[in-house]
Amino acid sequence: MSIAVIVNPAAGRGRAGRLWPEIEAKLKAALGDVSVYRTDRPGAERALATTALAAGADHLIAIGGDGTVNGVTNAILERHGPGSGAAALSTVPAGTANELARYLGVHADIDAAVAAIASGKRREIDILETHCAGLDDGELRHFAFLAISWGSAAEISYRTSTSRYLKKLGGQFSYYAVTLIVTLTYDNLLGDVRIDDKDMAGLTHYTGMICNTEYLGGGMRLAPGADPTDGRADLLLFKNIARKDILLQKPSWLFEGRHIEHPEVELLPGKDFAVRGPSRALVDADGETIGRLPLTAWVVPRGLLVRG
Repeated sequence: MSIAVIVNPAAGRGRAGRLWPEIEAKLKAALGDVSVYRTDRPGAERALATTALAAGADHLIAIGGDGTVNGVTNAILERHGPGSGAAALSTVPAGTANELARYLGVHADIDAAVAAIASGKRREIDILETHCAGLDDGELRHFAFLAISWGSAAEISYRTSTSRYLKKLGGQFSYYAVTLIVTLTYDNLLGDVRIDDKDMAGLTHYTGMICNTEYLGGGMRLAPGADPTDGRADLLLFKNIARKDILLQKPSWLFEGRHIEHPEVELLPGKDFAVRGPSRALVDADGETIGRLPLTAWVVPRGLLVRG
């Protein structure tokens, strides 16, 4: 087995870079020699992972958060295709949000993550494949292991990641500040949403998410009961919900999964999805802005091999 480590030192506002010497020593003690690739700009993890795969790596370890993991995941699946099992993914949590690590039971625990990788435990998890309009021109193909979102959720993610001023104030503060602004100003979408054979034409909605895992966005329980090994995903829709019903809730509303009790929130299981709506609506995959509506997406059962 040839192991390559993709390190994003900037992840978690520099936390990954500060932790890297410790992580590197523990990985080498547990696994022996590994090839190390360090990112030098946002989004570089995908290109570095592609280079590592071309050099013969068949086990990639992502050091960072969900964005880093998503880039490495897309490199693996772009080269080998989903479900091939030709290369495995692992992660050591070092970013702002580490939801794959949470699912694997090693959230915020470097020692546990390294031990799990060294154990050789293999899991095959479902993956989401989506096609949407690119940010510039043409159609974009992308994979996600957490969720694909559009509307206000994607807008919040985009503004949080691109606002230099707010990012200086801290990750959580910037997220809550942007959420407040978007909640007060983002207009509802009017579009057509399809899940399997159920069509919702002319649906007024605030945001939508196709969720592969139960927890997203730093521990929010957005899709209670979602399981990335059951061959389906859960469509979370915030429909024509009053903004005050969002703003007046306790922060624990989303973290406890109580939002699904609201009459304008719906959680529907399915395998195949399509959304048509205004092109101003951004599309997000695992916290990364990838394009705009329209989109199609579907579940690829057991599409990604994970070690750890």
